[in-house]
Amino acid sequence: MFAVTLAEDAELRPLEPWQAAEFAAHADRVRKDVIDYIPWARTVVDEATAREFLQGYADKQARDEGRVYGIWVDGALAGGTVFRTFDAPRGVCEAGVWLGAEARGRGLVTAAVRHMIDWAFRARGMARVEWICDPRNTASAAVAKRLGMTCEGVLRDAYVLDGERSDEQIWAVLAGEWKG
Repeated sequence: MFAVTLAEDAELRPLEPWQAAEFAAHADRVRKDVIDYIPWARTVVDEATAREFLQGYADKQARDEGRVYGIWVDGALAGGTVFRTFDAPRGVCEAGVWLGAEARGRGLVTAAVRHMIDWAFRARGMARVEWICDPRNTASAAVAKRLGMTCEGVLRDAYVLDGERSDEQIWAVLAGEWKG
């Protein structure tokens, strides 16, 4: 197993199905902080649904189509990152994040995604890393900007969350633009 140090008390490491109980407890703790923008906040409600979610990412990883990582602060799961999509043949992937309110404001998400993007470009030869967020999620857009991504536009009414249509803001960075 690997762990990447994000801060003296924080690290990024794989989040796997065997950690379903920990992820379910984490989901309960952060639900109110992320429910407006993170679909799993509505569906991960117990250990079984947490295992199903994590197994979905384990299956994606086995197919080289996605990955999920946790951000631990002082040994407690505080948030995470994903390659929601990972299309190696096309050279395009999408990074996503979530973080509980108690761990925000420390640059942990930016540091974690910087590692992910660097790996995608340098180790995997990806051409493009995307970041998709609701335009109302200004904190998410601020992370994309800090990472050097370019806002490429807004897809209107592009997704449904909790029965309501919402816009998606598309950010991206290309391999040739990445400064790492």
